[in-house]
Amino acid sequence: MDIRFTLVGSLCLALLLAAPGCRDAGGKPKGPPAAGEARSVATIAATPRNLERTITVFGSFLAQEQATISTKVAGRLQDVQVDIGTAVKAGAPLAQIERREYEMRVRQAEAALAQALARLALSPADEAKLIEPDQISIVRQAKAILDEALANRDRSAKLHQQGVLSQAELDTAQAGYTVAENRYQDAIEDVRQRSALVAQRRIERDIAAQQLTDSTLLAPFNASVQDRRASPGEYLRAGDPVLTLIQMNPLRLRLEVSERDAPLINTGQVVRARVEGIVKEHSGRLVRISPAIDQLRRVLIVEADLPNDGTLHPGMFARAELVVNASEPAVTVPTNALVTFAGLEKVFTIVEGKARERVVATGRRGSSWVEISTNLLGGEQVILDPGSLQNGQPVTTASGSIAAPPPASANAKPPSS
Repeated sequence: MDIRFTLVGSLCLALLLAAPGCRDAGGKPKGPPAAGEARSVATIAATPRNLERTITVFGSFLAQEQATISTKVAGRLQDVQVDIGTAVKAGAPLAQIERREYEMRVRQAEAALAQALARLALSPADEAKLIEPDQISIVRQAKAILDEALANRDRSAKLHQQGVLSQAELDTAQAGYTVAENRYQDAIEDVRQRSALVAQRRIERDIAAQQLTDSTLLAPFNASVQDRRASPGEYLRAGDPVLTLIQMNPLRLRLEVSERDAPLINTGQVVRARVEGIVKEHSGRLVRISPAIDQLRRVLIVEADLPNDGTLHPGMFARAELVVNASEPAVTVPTNALVTFAGLEKVFTIVEGKARERVVATGRRGSSWVEISTNLLGGEQVILDPGSLQNGQPVTTASGSIAAPPPASANAKPPSS
């Protein structure tokens, strides 16, 4: 048994030594660099860039406006002109309550108004005319009687002074004047009461006309019908719901920002949102910020308005990026300069001809670069493709080392941090 294992081991060793990949050009076996042997590496300078600083938040789309259209007057529903999904313009008719009863109320109120005007000797055409008591016939008649009584009293006083009339006749003339003056005042009060009645009848007519108008339900804004809650033939009381409308463009994107990131939020910041199943990214700006932190969830509620191209619907869940700084200095290295081992991320620099590892923290990433947020300065040389390079291993710089690329544009769009 021992002899068999020894033969198998010898055969395997012979095959390995005979393999072409195990020998160099001179036929000598290859192996790891000898201790102290320098390794040739390529380097590149850590590149300063101006990047967007974003935070990732989550939220849902809501309708810009939502309203339940209810009846303002009672009656039987005659017609519903829209249904679920119908797009309507502001002011468009949606449904109709039977009008006949309200038309009769308008005619009744107009007749009562005409009657009140007739008591002032006015026609319906004179409705808007300013009513002056002195221009009404009963007041003019009372005024004429008052003037006659005044003249009679004055004559009687002169004749009494001349001794022609007795005191009793003077008293009779004075009493006649007093009665005429009171009748004049009564006439003025009567005209004022009739004028007030005209105003009352006019208001009743306007109320009846408004009820007739309210029998037609109109769209308050451009919207789509979300729900239909009544059918023709139903008797509805005032306030009963008929339709639910939602405004689809633009949509509100309501987001929840953590308490830690709340100080970074301001109106006008760019918001980019993505929805599961939709490839296109939707963008807008932050327009509303809640003044207080939600005490239960410890989040700040913010809202952005996003244009809707027809692919978005209220209620959709969204993942969004909030751009809190449009141009923030950062240090980046190529992705092949970063090594991850045992959960630690590190890069290699060269110090006195030897590789020195640095544990770093990363941030935003692009297709070919990664942000180094700690322990590395812009312009420092880092080793590309370090692979199995060991800390402290001697290295030499390859003749083809890569120069630092120009800084990225300030408006380069990175993924969120």
